[in-house]
Amino acid sequence: MKRKALLIFPFFYLLWSTWSGAATLRDKIAQMLMVGFDQNSAFMDTLWIDIGERNLGGIILFGHNISDHQQIKDLTAQLQQRATTPLFISTDEEGGKVARLNAYNGFERTPTAFHLGTMVNSQDSTRAVAAKMAQWLADSGININLAPVVDVNVNPSSPAIGFHQRSFSADPHVVYNHASWFVDEFRKRNILSTLKHFPGHGSAFADSHSGFTDITNTWADSELVPYERLIDQGYADLIMTGHLYNGALDANYPASLSYKTVTGLLRDQLGFGGIVISDEMSMGAISANYTFDEAVLLAINAGTDILLYRQNQKDGLSLVRQALDIVENYVLSGAITENRIDQSYQRIQSLKQHLAAVRPEIADVSVPELFNLRNFPNPFNACTKIYLSLAHPVTGSLSIYTITGRLVWQQEKSHYPAGNHEVMLNAGHLPSGVYIMSFRSENSRASRKITLLR
Repeated sequence: MKRKALLIFPFFYLLWSTWSGAATLRDKIAQMLMVGFDQNSAFMDTLWIDIGERNLGGIILFGHNISDHQQIKDLTAQLQQRATTPLFISTDEEGGKVARLNAYNGFERTPTAFHLGTMVNSQDSTRAVAAKMAQWLADSGININLAPVVDVNVNPSSPAIGFHQRSFSADPHVVYNHASWFVDEFRKRNILSTLKHFPGHGSAFADSHSGFTDITNTWADSELVPYERLIDQGYADLIMTGHLYNGALDANYPASLSYKTVTGLLRDQLGFGGIVISDEMSMGAISANYTFDEAVLLAINAGTDILLYRQNQKDGLSLVRQALDIVENYVLSGAITENRIDQSYQRIQSLKQHLAAVRPEIADVSVPELFNLRNFPNPFNACTKIYLSLAHPVTGSLSIYTITGRLVWQQEKSHYPAGNHEVMLNAGHLPSGVYIMSFRSENSRASRKITLLR
């Protein structure tokens, strides 16, 4: 049966009134929240109101939300139909123990990151596993994978990472390699990825799920290598911050609540321009040391775009409504600036528009494993070279779209033999901005974001 992507992300959503400036402050704040839920009537009723009346931005699905292929597909379609602004729908699909789509709910068992990166260490194997999982998410209506883990396996006994074999390798460059292949396979199927847990959880001797986690004396600069290299290659999806205290980076706050770490290090120093999402905000490292209000204030002012919560209720009431009230009051009092909210809102809407622009055109197609599209330089000034690699001969054409889906350049359809191809793009007539570069053949499509800077 063909997947009805037009129902999930209809193209007319590109005309959202929220994007044209009609969004209220509460609309914008609500887009910065992502929550989980239990599937009983009270939680579902609350969720329905949060989505339909409060403009909730995202949902996270756990194993208890998924029973089989058809159920999860139907659930995500119902959630999207309820939303005015399309939802981010996420899950953790790392492989191994942390894989919400698995053998227990009609999918398959998958190997751990450690198995792929250390025991096998093969590009083909990692791509094959990632491609399979990415297709599961695409077929299920899930558009964000909260993976891959790019923590370096500094401490193989680390209770949250090494012990569960969630790290690819103790070598940061091997971690980068496997993460880049993993991200690329999800990108081919228009699934956003999330690098985690910034600035690196792999050396920790404690688990931030349980309480305060200090990595000051165990963390090393080399743990930034996977982030640095991926960002340098143009990665701009999501990065998840860890609830990790590193006194060398910030003497006062853990990474997820630290302006010095999120804005100073990740954005200003490393140059990350995508979405920053927190780790789950109810973990012991946060809830045992900060009130709900304090954590919200600090995380947003640190530069976090999306606050992630495991549940959609707090003290028997809508967590979303309570968070909306808290942040709105902080903005009205001047503790959070409206500009800070606008920054996150614009980043979120930009990625949602990207999903809306390209998902309808990649619906119901298969993507060969060695179907690769990239350009260099990126960002570029006027001219960039497009590189296309094909495993098999195809007939297709290259196109360039604006982020809102308007066609601005198209090459005539041609026959391409298997192998590598290069096309020079002269975009001197176009204004600065983010564009979608796309190659489409009769039965497959690859899309990439490119940035023109004049």
